[in-house]
Amino acid sequence: MDIANVINRIQNYHKGGFDPLTSKDKVLYGDSTKECTGIVTSTWASVDVIKEAYEKGANLIISHEALFWNRGDYTDWLEASENKTFLEKKKLLDDTGIVVWRNHDFVHSGIPLENGTYVDGIFYGLFQELGWEKFHFTNGPVLATIEIPETSVAALAQTIMAKCHFAGARIYGDTTTLVKKIVIPYHVLGAARAEISYIEQENSDLVLAMEIVDFTLSEYIRDTNMLTKSKTMLTFGHFNLEEPGMKYMITYLPKAIGTDQIPCHFIQSGDMYHYLIG
Repeated sequence: MDIANVINRIQNYHKGGFDPLTSKDKVLYGDSTKECTGIVTSTWASVDVIKEAYEKGANLIISHEALFWNRGDYTDWLEASENKTFLEKKKLLDDTGIVVWRNHDFVHSGIPLENGTYVDGIFYGLFQELGWEKFHFTNGPVLATIEIPETSVAALAQTIMAKCHFAGARIYGDTTTLVKKIVIPYHVLGAARAEISYIEQENSDLVLAMEIVDFTLSEYIRDTNMLTKSKTMLTFGHFNLEEPGMKYMITYLPKAIGTDQIPCHFIQSGDMYHYLIG
């Protein structure tokens, strides 16, 4: 089966509901008319992921994020400046013959469950990895809410790090704060009025954030914790929290493709940070 056919079947497996022509989900590099020898899923097709995929004999990487460091994966600016990292990564892709296809909008649009409904494949995969079956998605300023048995935020961080193989975590507030009700917001990169109002209204204990800036929501969490020690925030980074969803993808790819004859592997692109504690 050629790669283009594999991609088409995976697209059809998801809920969709958007215009594929305007989607981020495109073949970012390579010749999709080639026969598919194997599939690797990862959050990001980094240099190391490309090398490992080649070693595994796979020639299709399904990446959740962009290949060349910008949201639209535009390369004209890199070509014009003869960017050395771009040229070397491009050569690596040429030498290995690997095709990179981005699956972002499709997997977020939904994967089918046995009851006929669809659920966001990325966060469903995260919840399955952590054993958080009792979650629900919201239509408000946060993505999802979860209730877990009460534990300290430090203990929860250690559990998530162990299960998801993360190198470290950032905790906002007192590490001994007890948490039970968790909210996961969308990208918090600026004003967070809706998120702050929601957290206050729902009396949530913990914010599990994909990425965060040092103002607005972060400041609110710190002040609240200093006053009442009732709220904390835990972050691992955007790629890290979405990667379990890409790992979960290999469990349903054979069904989506219609064959188990194409080897499927997950490669963790890994923590973007090294942590030094002073």
